[in-house]
Amino acid sequence: MTIILGLESSCDETAAALVTHDRRVLAHQVAGQEAAHRPYGGVVPEIAARAHAEVLTPLIETVFAEAGLRLGDVDAIAATAGPGLIGGVMVGLVTGKALAHAAAKPLIAINHLEGHALSPRLTEPDLAFPYLLLLISGGHCQLLRVEGVGRYTRLATTIDDAAGEAFDKTAKLLGLGFPGGPAVERAALTGDPRAVPLPRPLKGSAEPHFSFAGLKSAVMRAQASRQYRAEDIAASFTAAVVDCLVDRTSGALEASEGVTALVVAGGVAANGAVRDALSALAVRHGLPFIAPPLWLCTDNAAMIGWAGVERFALGLVDGMDVPARPRWPLDPDAEKVRGAGVKA
Repeated sequence: MTIILGLESSCDETAAALVTHDRRVLAHQVAGQEAAHRPYGGVVPEIAARAHAEVLTPLIETVFAEAGLRLGDVDAIAATAGPGLIGGVMVGLVTGKALAHAAAKPLIAINHLEGHALSPRLTEPDLAFPYLLLLISGGHCQLLRVEGVGRYTRLATTIDDAAGEAFDKTAKLLGLGFPGGPAVERAALTGDPRAVPLPRPLKGSAEPHFSFAGLKSAVMRAQASRQYRAEDIAASFTAAVVDCLVDRTSGALEASEGVTALVVAGGVAANGAVRDALSALAVRHGLPFIAPPLWLCTDNAAMIGWAGVERFALGLVDGMDVPARPRWPLDPDAEKVRGAGVKA
């Protein structure tokens, strides 16, 4: 039995997990930082890095105790090596290197985005390559054709803000609290999605990409007008995001041949309205819809451990000189997109 220790510290969740090749999560621990960042309305990188350094070692000790295992029992150490807030990424990667060196175990440097991209295969053993993936998070919004482990073709990306970034900004503008995504979703439940006229950037356009900066600005103007309830703005904003995601994903499905499923992953994949709309879209295209369970959508170490399992099975391990990366595209050969910059 292959056992991988997964470590995650790319943003504001510190996590450790033990995952097996037969898709069992033997132990999993996550330490959030919401209370530390809430006064600032967003993640403060320096605070995040310090928190990772304080709690990662105790979390690792806890998962080993829960599983009744020791470091020598694992086959490899998988640690997020980027992309993300570089201070936090370095904490997890350096810890992973130290453990791998001490136990004479292989190190596997995991692209955080690949962790999300492969996470549905942890809970869906029948999910086969290739599949169309909508990866939506606080830092990224991409459509990718997933051909296999380490084999990604980017079909679309955001030319400005990511969807999760727009959710967080909307929550801050409306005074809904932190973290923003769940706060907007809760407020939207009692709002009218037709109450506030908001734009659907790039919907129906010939280019395949996403844009959310204009929508974010429209929310700011709606809030400043004092004409609308916060709940109505939240509901109308959510409806606009869903319309954009469905429109862009529908175009990608029409251009994709031979995919086995429509898959969504990343933190925004936990949003109920998003999941419902994408599920309906998959049905219209005659495809299965696959979304990870909610706990596997947000940042976690189980997905990092599973990505480690997949890479280890192919003999993909890394040297101790592997760097921490603030930016690390899944498809480095993808054509440059106007405005996309580091989010490509």
